[in-house]
Amino acid sequence: MDIIDQLDKTVKDNDVVLFMKGTPTFPQCGFSSQATQILSACGAKFASINVLEQPEVRANLPQYSNWPTFPQLFINGELVGGSDIMLELYEQGELKKMLPATEEASNDSE
Repeated sequence: MDIIDQLDKTVKDNDVVLFMKGTPTFPQCGFSSQATQILSACGAKFASINVLEQPEVRANLPQYSNWPTFPQLFINGELVGGSDIMLELYEQGELKKMLPATEEASNDSE
């Protein structure tokens, strides 16, 4: 399986995946830190991929997504964008609507 196929599998196998510099508990750049804070504020469960530990992912994800910078957020197999777009969607109340419902959220609606 080549790297593009691996990226495609990762994006499709996870409802929410954040390709970032560092980890959610130890982000390695301000934009990645902001992205994880936004997702946490939404109560999102998400997979994260540290592109600093995977140079092949870091080198090829921009080609796969047609997005040049990190972090990159994918929801349900679709690129949402980076931290600036995430912040804008969060401030408008749209990001939480895009995320899959959490257990807690589905129990509240019953």
